[in-house]
Amino acid sequence: MEAILVDCVNNSLRHFMYRNAIFMCERLCAEFPSETNLQLLAGCYLQNNQACSAYHILKGTQKAQSRYLFAISCFQMNLLNEAETALCPANEPNAEVPNNAAGHYLLGLIHSYTDRRKSAIHNFKQALAIDPLLWAAYEELCVLGAAEEATAFFGDSAALCIQKQNINHASASQNMHISNEDCSLLSTRNFGSEDLSPRQLKRTQGDNLKGIPGAATLGAVYQPTNGGLPNLPLYNTPSTMATQFSGVVPPPLCRNAQLNAPNTSMLITDNSPKSIVNSNIQAPRRKFVDEGKLRKISGRLFSDSGARRSTRIAAEAGANSNANATLVAANGISNSSKYLGGSKLSSMALRSVTIRKGQSWSNENWDEGIHNETFDDSHANVTITNYTSSPFGDARSLETEGASMPVSGAIMSASRVLSGASEILGLLRILGDGYRLSCLYRCQDALDIYMKLPHKHYNTGWVLSQVGKAYFELVDYLESASFFSLARQASPYSLEGSDIYSTVLYHLKEDMKLSYLAQELISTDRLAPQSWCAMGNCYSLQKDHETALKSFQRAVQLNSRFAYAHTLCGHEYVALEDFENGIKSYLSALRIDARHYNSWYGLGMLYLRQEKFEFSELHFRMAFQISPHSSVIMSYLGTALHALKKNEEALEMMERAILADKKNPLPLYQKANILVSLESFDEALEVLEELKEYAPRESSVYALMGKIYKRRNMHDKAMLHFGLALDLKPSATDVATIKQTAIEKLHVPDEIEDTL
Repeated sequence: MEAILVDCVNNSLRHFMYRNAIFMCERLCAEFPSETNLQLLAGCYLQNNQACSAYHILKGTQKAQSRYLFAISCFQMNLLNEAETALCPANEPNAEVPNNAAGHYLLGLIHSYTDRRKSAIHNFKQALAIDPLLWAAYEELCVLGAAEEATAFFGDSAALCIQKQNINHASASQNMHISNEDCSLLSTRNFGSEDLSPRQLKRTQGDNLKGIPGAATLGAVYQPTNGGLPNLPLYNTPSTMATQFSGVVPPPLCRNAQLNAPNTSMLITDNSPKSIVNSNIQAPRRKFVDEGKLRKISGRLFSDSGARRSTRIAAEAGANSNANATLVAANGISNSSKYLGGSKLSSMALRSVTIRKGQSWSNENWDEGIHNETFDDSHANVTITNYTSSPFGDARSLETEGASMPVSGAIMSASRVLSGASEILGLLRILGDGYRLSCLYRCQDALDIYMKLPHKHYNTGWVLSQVGKAYFELVDYLESASFFSLARQASPYSLEGSDIYSTVLYHLKEDMKLSYLAQELISTDRLAPQSWCAMGNCYSLQKDHETALKSFQRAVQLNSRFAYAHTLCGHEYVALEDFENGIKSYLSALRIDARHYNSWYGLGMLYLRQEKFEFSELHFRMAFQISPHSSVIMSYLGTALHALKKNEEALEMMERAILADKKNPLPLYQKANILVSLESFDEALEVLEELKEYAPRESSVYALMGKIYKRRNMHDKAMLHFGLALDLKPSATDVATIKQTAIEKLHVPDEIEDTL
């Protein structure tokens, strides 16, 4: 009875029928109360998102697996101290962390959330050392800025580790199967005919087999001994495998197929509570964003009326630079023309998600394919027989020529495991290096790494989103939007990077596309913070900051550890001039992720606006340490230094910003301002003439030129440039400034004007 109930619970879990699994598992625990059965019940509750129920069931249990499941329930309930105590009991300081790699990963998350960075890094590295395929651990190392090169974790030693684990797993499964077979045989002999006569048993067995294809073979396999009950698999839910258990072996599906690297996760089917829950742990994704969403709050002549993430001069230059980039790409000079053809924006045509017509993938990463390999039918016979004798389809035996494992009816040797592991790790090395460089904000290097991926992996939603983020960090909004659009087409159900995509559309002022995206995300998952971030950006673009703030607050409510939502709340508070709450929101984001430099930048802008220049410089420097390649951060750090009369250092920082992004007009404008304050008028005019090429319709450029000509007593040229500035329709504040302090006092010397 116990075995039947356990199998019923596992079947229900496999078919995602959680209510049935919980009900049957409660019957199991009532009839056979044991800690192992409680683990299974807790796993059912966790699968059904009832962490609180699992918490109360497992509280006080001592077995390693029970402690692990209890820690998961505590983690989901945000009881981090209890979760850590369960994994590392205080009275057992030398006890091993349960569940090996998964346990270390969970412990790393707990330490990361409680600001113990070194401890978190140690546990993530331990998890990767035990299980090199635990990508989530490497991802967390990248987010913490502590990841080494991917080769250190996904090298040859990792391949050998995977091979050893799979062979050991196969051997353990073989021993478990033999043990289960012996116990089953013993139970059938002991059960005897206490309740049923042999004739009744035979009739019952025949009735059970009537509706199953291949019943004659099954009857022969499960013929009871001494009138005992048939083996447990007779009570399994019939599957399509049963149709293959007749006397004739079905033709192998892989005879003419091309098999890529075997998926080691499919080698063994494990229905234990451990396998039920391990796949469900995922750290809340931390979003990283760059200067694309930074709100520029500059001088009155150089900012939008609603300063948000960038100034008008930066946005306009971004559009110009994107246009130039498109022209360059059309000539075949683009970096990504290797895959994307003449223009990166035409990537949908050449690097499409579907296979191009007439193209064969056989030449790409199919070295280990077995399309020319002969198939041994005797192996298939042995494997199928073994599957019939095990309720879970576990591996049956290892070949005498070397350790081997059955996979979907075919025998896979240890050398094939090693070869497959090497292919998987080779792929992870590329993905790992690309993601690591992205987290270090070396975006162009990351793009170059991603270009090494095969087409089929490059065209997945995750990779396309990462490429979109990298272009966003490079303030290439048009290119970023094109890749995010491709990612949405490849994975319309995925929310990966959608919050960043909405900010890209915000900068491009694509109000229709942004509105459509927000509605689409809400309809896909209204309980995802990314959906509400998109909705908030949509309202913010319409200058409805109060409604935008409510949307961002809803995102925080749905996931309090979503750092970007806190940062966006801070931006809206600043737009509403509620600086106190703005500071609180930025600090909340930094408590979640100290490397979320957008919040450091937001604080720097807030203090710059309040003319607290020392605090502004401090926070800009913190942002600069995290993202040392950002031209925007360098520009505003230079502005803060200039306000503190550190002109030489400010000029040096502006030069670095110009070199980092030659098409960004912001550092050129700020450099001209510094030169004017140093009375280097000729050099300032040269810089402004260069700036006019990148931002020909920026009124503040002409206003500054008019100011320079006025100070040089060239009143005609000054009036001309003030007029040009007004013709470009600046904001109302800028118009008042130009008229009152420039045109009306054109003939008043600056020295006298300053005393007025």
